[in-house]
Amino acid sequence: MTEAVGKEIIIEGVDPRELYGPQNVYLDQIKSLHPRLKIVARGSSLKVLGSEAETQRFDKRMEGLVAYYLKYGHISTEVVDQAFAGGIADQDVPVDKDVIVYGNNGNIIRARTVNQQKLVKLYDRNDLLFAVGPAGSGKTYTAIALAVRALKERHVRRIILTRPAVEAGEKLGFLPGDMKEKLDPYLQPLYDALNDMIPPAKLVKYLEEGTVQIAPLAYMRGRTLDNAFVILDEAQNTTLSQIKMFLTRMGRNAKFIVTGDVTQIDLPRKSDSGLVRTMEILRGVPGIGVVEFDKRDIVRHPLVKYIVDAFDKRAGDNPAGENEQTNLKTE
Repeated sequence: MTEAVGKEIIIEGVDPRELYGPQNVYLDQIKSLHPRLKIVARGSSLKVLGSEAETQRFDKRMEGLVAYYLKYGHISTEVVDQAFAGGIADQDVPVDKDVIVYGNNGNIIRARTVNQQKLVKLYDRNDLLFAVGPAGSGKTYTAIALAVRALKERHVRRIILTRPAVEAGEKLGFLPGDMKEKLDPYLQPLYDALNDMIPPAKLVKYLEEGTVQIAPLAYMRGRTLDNAFVILDEAQNTTLSQIKMFLTRMGRNAKFIVTGDVTQIDLPRKSDSGLVRTMEILRGVPGIGVVEFDKRDIVRHPLVKYIVDAFDKRAGDNPAGENEQTNLKTE
């Protein structure tokens, strides 16, 4: 008679609720596929009792299931069957060269335009990237997808997302709440993108433990950012000295992406924006890449392209329209 052995399997990097499924549907399926094993789940720990050979086989298959979830962000009954029937290999999944990362529920985040693809390619060869262009062109979303991929593949230990807290027609002091509540609306687009790519429970955990940090630009001063993927969004609303401060935070094994739209400057004087000047100063420096998005990259509602066209045409017909735009914000 084969002697039964006990083994404890610790599930790392995965919320057990996501792995076991609603009402433990996937856990029950796993148990049914191994009737000769006694399997008890305790949070992120699985205790397994059975023959040594079958226990080791189960451990290896479970490791493959966890790896699949970490890479693709979802699990199904078919995936569980495949994992515990013969194991999951990378070649089992069709390769799409434009896929950046697999988001929640198997959602595929891919480079959808020429310049988004260019940003992904330049990322592999540069530690600092500038991505500038019109609203809706996917600059920030693509950058965050690259950051999530780097975290999942353990190329970095943390993601840091930052924006300047610049007022655009509303005064911070008149908004309700404490300072965090006043600043969160400025950072909400970053939360929205992360929510597409990281399961909610895991994102909450990442935020609590500092694996993902979202903060206004002023909070970057004095820091050294090692082993981090750092994104400065809305950089058109920073001055030259602020961008210099941000860029000099770069530490060892760090990746920086700066995104912005020079047609949407909310500073009191548009000439104070340091984004274009910084790109001119640094253009040609080895290890720094620049991607200039345009209207062809806009991937939001089709009307957005026409809206951008209309405003660009109005700006061309009325070079003195800066005052008009300022008045529109305060109405």
